[in-house]
Amino acid sequence: MARTVHAANFSRKAKGAFQHSVEHKISNGLIRNGHSVANFSDRDVARAGTLLGHRAFGAKAANRAFAQFCRSVEPELILLGHANTLTAETLAELRDDLKGLRIVQYNVDPLFEEENVAFILSKIDVVDATLISSAGEALRPFHRPGRVLGFLPNPVDASIETGRCHERADLPFDLFYACGNENDPRFVAGRDWTSRDLVARLRAAHPQLRMLTPGVGGAPQLAGAAYQRALESAAIGLNVSKRNDIFLYSSDRIAQLAGNGLAVLIDRAGGYEAVFGEGEFAYFSTIDELSDKISRLTGDPAYRQGLAAAGWARYHALFNERAIAKYLFDVAFGRFDPTSVSWPSLHDFRTVK
Repeated sequence: MARTVHAANFSRKAKGAFQHSVEHKISNGLIRNGHSVANFSDRDVARAGTLLGHRAFGAKAANRAFAQFCRSVEPELILLGHANTLTAETLAELRDDLKGLRIVQYNVDPLFEEENVAFILSKIDVVDATLISSAGEALRPFHRPGRVLGFLPNPVDASIETGRCHERADLPFDLFYACGNENDPRFVAGRDWTSRDLVARLRAAHPQLRMLTPGVGGAPQLAGAAYQRALESAAIGLNVSKRNDIFLYSSDRIAQLAGNGLAVLIDRAGGYEAVFGEGEFAYFSTIDELSDKISRLTGDPAYRQGLAAAGWARYHALFNERAIAKYLFDVAFGRFDPTSVSWPSLHDFRTVK
């Protein structure tokens, strides 16, 4: 067991306090595995460090506060989850002060966003390991000799994803799809769509389909308990990220959909067939195939329930918060064996071509 400081976006400003977010699940998993965890919300501390309440102006104060906090706690492990106000210099100083300290950064944002890549690279030379929610060739630019690099699955937490939609034959909605900005382009089924146009296409193809689309077509975005209630009210979840052709990349909504027992519809180009079979997720490569899968799932509730139940069970078995927390911990201390799991984990680009 290890004393751990987990620096991440535990922001109190966020709607619903990001209750479905990855950082909460990881801290839950570490604690349930017996570790002592002290959460540090770097963004809140940065905002509090300036009269203007803007975290960019409070970054220096946040770094001083974090260093003081760590020297008080004396952690054996520091986890960094998008702790972008903290600097490599601060981490290097703490490594000098706290002998035996291990540091791991994880990132669940897309690697096709330049700012996110810059944030990862800014600390890559002072951390022991970097885990990212993409896999394969997308990770190659982050390889550094002597540093561990790997895939981080989006965790599920049964205390957060409490729905069991797979157990219900009749639900208020057939299809759930949510997005942040309905006008952002999303590369899905081999071409760019906006969420607004994609939903319009599906509505036209399935006039009787009862769709729940927070953030699309004038429907309000949802957060917190309202978002969880929405997830619990639909039979099928359409998992569409900004890009769907990067190996194993998905927004964390994949865990929210599978974790609540929705039948997950997902683009085949994302490579999730390497982890979940056709009887656990429903895959599509074209919009016509997506439409056909919707017809099959809505027309046969028993089939939908069986597929959703299998996906729910496997996702909770593989990627629950305790398993992912153990993975992070074992990677941090050099104890993880990649052959012990059935999914792509650590990458060594010295041997992978």
